[in-house]
Amino acid sequence: MSSAAVDRAREARELFRSARSGVLSSHSVKFPGFPYGSALPHLADLSGRPVVLISHLAEHTHNVEADPRASFLVSASGADLQTNARATLLGKAHPIEDPGPIQARYLRFFPEQAQYLQIGGFRFWTIQPFQVRYIAGFGSLHWIEGAKFLAESEALAALEDSALEHMNRDHRDALFAYCRHRYGFDPQQVEMIGIDSDGFDVRADERLLRFPFVEAVTDAVQLRAALAAMASDARG
Repeated sequence: MSSAAVDRAREARELFRSARSGVLSSHSVKFPGFPYGSALPHLADLSGRPVVLISHLAEHTHNVEADPRASFLVSASGADLQTNARATLLGKAHPIEDPGPIQARYLRFFPEQAQYLQIGGFRFWTIQPFQVRYIAGFGSLHWIEGAKFLAESEALAALEDSALEHMNRDHRDALFAYCRHRYGFDPQQVEMIGIDSDGFDVRADERLLRFPFVEAVTDAVQLRAALAAMASDARG
């Protein structure tokens, strides 16, 4: 894959990682032939796939159980929709059979969703990508193969929890510096809640803030170097 294609795949993944909600479109069971769209909060997993928590009673759940072909649309925020970056992932939806790891990660981003898990009848679903349509802006249109869209995630999956614990325990000063440097925001409370190959996420007071890495990382050595470099830049 060319460097330009790699960059486009990473840019598209970053839209899914930075957006906190999107639109799930499925094939209507009740009205065959019509698409059915649902706005849902979502979390991108370490590979970049969207993950949603949905009820067994929901219309979209009935739809994807009958026909797993679906799409998920995310868009960057901005005043002019035509110039905003956006991406649509097409693929097959399926429930996550071992939800433990993704549940812990999801609840760090959306702790209020724990009430639905307590009610029961809710499951985590994801979409295995077939193709991704990435529109970087007006006139910049790209198709990305599903396999090429996904990020390497095995190494980071093994170290995410320990890295979060380390950063929140030993490097809280760096977390505050990241927020001030990138967002001009000086929070009272800060916590790193997620790390992936493309960047990391921080809860700063009530805000969820995204911090992309300059280059993608795939192991602990690269992760440590990226965080140190960003801390150095943030402190001037």
